[in-house]
Amino acid sequence: MKDRKVVCRCEDLTEEEIIHAIELGYDDLESLKRFTGATTGPCQGKGCLMHIIRILSQKTGKSVDEIGVTTQRQPVNPVPLYILAAKKGDEK
Repeated sequence: MKDRKVVCRCEDLTEEEIIHAIELGYDDLESLKRFTGATTGPCQGKGCLMHIIRILSQKTGKSVDEIGVTTQRQPVNPVPLYILAAKKGDEK
């Protein structure tokens, strides 16, 4: 437990779990994301995506450019619900 390297804090994924998924054949970013849930937490990969790309690159021998990045969906930055729920003309 002391050598546990957490890669994705949102989904509580360790480097060992990412490597195990790659060894199972999930060796591209999209399938790895779908299998492990990495980059799908509240941070949407802001904290883990680059670590996962680094691990994928090391284990598959692919360059970072070959691996690519995941598709970002809006909102890119977190938006509080009260802003989305406000009626037109409501101001504080």
